[in-house]
Amino acid sequence: MSKNLVIVESPAKSKTIEKYLGKDFKVLASYGHVRDLVPKEGAVDTEHDFAMKYQLIDRNQRHVQEITKALKDADTLYLATDPDREGEAISWHLYELLNDKKQLKNKTVHRVVFHEITKKAVTEAIANPGVLAINLINAQQARRALDYLVGFNLSPLLWKKIRRGLSAGRVQSPALRMIVERELEIEAFKSREYWSIDAALTAAEQNFKAKLTQFNGEKITQFSIENAELAEKTRLTLLEAADGQLTVAKVTKKKRNNQPSAPFITSALQQEAARKLGFTTKRTMMVAQQLYEGIDIGGETTGLISYMRTDSVNLAAEAIEEIRALITEKYGAKNVPKEPRQFKTKAKNAQEAHEAIRPTSAFRLPADLKNHLTAEQLKLYELIWKRTIACQMIHATLNTIAVDLTCAEGLHQFRANGSSIADPGFMIVYLEGKDDNAANDDQETFLPLLEEGRPVPLNDIIADQHFTEPPPRFNEATLVKSLEEHGIGRPSTYATIISTLQNREYVILETKRFYPTDVGRIVNKFLTEHFTKYVDYNFTANLEDELDAVSRGEKDWVPVMREFWQPFTSLIQDKETSVQRKDVTQEALDEACPTCGKPLSIRLGRNGRFIGCTDYPTCSYTRNLDDDKGGSNEPEIVEGRICPKCESNLIIKTGKYGKFIGCTNYPNCKHIEPLDKPLDTHVVCPQCKTGSILKRKARSGKIFYSCSEYPKCNYALWNPPVAESCPACEWPILTVKTTKKNGAEKACPQKDCKYATPYEGDPADANGPQT
Repeated sequence: MSKNLVIVESPAKSKTIEKYLGKDFKVLASYGHVRDLVPKEGAVDTEHDFAMKYQLIDRNQRHVQEITKALKDADTLYLATDPDREGEAISWHLYELLNDKKQLKNKTVHRVVFHEITKKAVTEAIANPGVLAINLINAQQARRALDYLVGFNLSPLLWKKIRRGLSAGRVQSPALRMIVERELEIEAFKSREYWSIDAALTAAEQNFKAKLTQFNGEKITQFSIENAELAEKTRLTLLEAADGQLTVAKVTKKKRNNQPSAPFITSALQQEAARKLGFTTKRTMMVAQQLYEGIDIGGETTGLISYMRTDSVNLAAEAIEEIRALITEKYGAKNVPKEPRQFKTKAKNAQEAHEAIRPTSAFRLPADLKNHLTAEQLKLYELIWKRTIACQMIHATLNTIAVDLTCAEGLHQFRANGSSIADPGFMIVYLEGKDDNAANDDQETFLPLLEEGRPVPLNDIIADQHFTEPPPRFNEATLVKSLEEHGIGRPSTYATIISTLQNREYVILETKRFYPTDVGRIVNKFLTEHFTKYVDYNFTANLEDELDAVSRGEKDWVPVMREFWQPFTSLIQDKETSVQRKDVTQEALDEACPTCGKPLSIRLGRNGRFIGCTDYPTCSYTRNLDDDKGGSNEPEIVEGRICPKCESNLIIKTGKYGKFIGCTNYPNCKHIEPLDKPLDTHVVCPQCKTGSILKRKARSGKIFYSCSEYPKCNYALWNPPVAESCPACEWPILTVKTTKKNGAEKACPQKDCKYATPYEGDPADANGPQT
């Protein structure tokens, strides 16, 4: 019998820790939260200081029973859940539950915290226990109460004013606003033409370009040249003035130091994993959890990274010492700075006792773990390892050069910029990724040796046409970055925010970009017009700051709740009566109905927005939102085709996932087929050997490949097939797989086969034409 009982969240974590502590300790998992608010109205009593009614979570009942049974034989209980607000709340709920059951009589209860799952960290935490942090618990309770009150009061209003089944969240709603506002910005964007003028030059047998910066003594701006006629006129003037050469007027040489990035905090890891690995935030956190909780690395199970929910960039002194030793051994002493690098935490409420995300041992090289980790685990571990090592290396030194070239006695001027790496420093290990809207100023251009006063042969003057582009839609990396910049949510909640918006079908992710759905637009319109304060970025961020103040013990949580609740509930009651459903779901158009002459409006239907008559149901005129004005609402008949089942006419219909072909005899005949026929790749299915693989489009818009004999044969692929057998395992086909790291490869689709070879054709040809 074990006299010491230790409680953690997950079974993976419990097995690792039990090995470290030995036979005197029994370690059990709570499997996350053990209780939550009762799922009905009144769970938070707003009349009595926001008292909360909790209940045991059904799925964890047997785990609580197991803990209760083990506690009878124990003298001491160690609550060892994660070292953050959520972990503190789990420990507190379990404590309260056991205390209510009178199970803690004559028991010693400790709270222990460790930031990595290694034998040293765990044993030290057990030897130096603490107590539950009531301030963290209060802050977490306040967050849960706020989320409940918003959800249980605002969601029913959305049901009444828009449609049943909708919901709104305190933090998700401002995030939705970001995505919708970006889409509206893109739709309103008007592209503008402009031209750039470059000189094509040659010196020392090397070709290079210089950009026009001054024309006729005036500085060139982005829109100085706005049409082809002016561009050509400028080009001819420059050619005539240069007469075959430009003169080097000035050469400016500088050295620039590039500093390494700080080690990862949660949001930075999510952004970089999205940029470099293509991981979603949810996937990043799931894989990071596995690395943190412990991996069997050949007879030894240990956590490979420190705790992955953190907003601190601090590194422990021991960790820094080990990192510097690794750099000396692997990359040479010249790459170790004289003093360890210290980074300043940007987050307002960063818990400085926490550490940044780092390997638990710098000497545990990614290459040495290759046989013990999955492909995803290895990729993420390597990313964390490289960033951590690089942050303690010397800066990179770049040589930069700017050359001004002129003609017509300085009346016209060009600029050529170049750079070269003098000393790569940290760059030999790691380079931070860039967002798609970041300036690409680090692109390297090597210039020949140029001397002031010397002429340089001019090959041509090149005029290029450009058009301004709208801001890009958010991807996961840029959305997390924007949420962080606005102070909305906290690092541990970003993945949940994004998943919730997708699960509610307020946004969809296509080609790794977020698009708002019609329902998402309407919900956002309702919230921004009628609950403006509560989707305001500053209000949401300030409320987060107040909750952080509660966690630091600077504020009491009840007044914070009261300050939020009183105006919020008054606004709910007002909107119940003052807003009508049509005010939210309809948008008036300056157009008359072609059937009855009454005004038309944009309306929200089951399958999205459409144009309909305001005199419905008397007049049933409707048309698709993107149809031409005055278009007929009669369905389009498919010429030359009849239904293969009942021989009725076929028509083009519109459903939740777009247009499709259906039978006019519906609902008696339910025949449907895609509007675009799947493309036959003429590759024989390797599974059934009778069908051929077709290129299809999923409802989400994503391309996939599957057998023509479906549903008899369920063989499917994400990558285009090639009619070549695998030389390694002899599987009848290969696929063309394209990744950021390796480019286009012919790869075997069998999971157990690792065969891959560079693909020499165009990957676009392998995909075939779009369906």
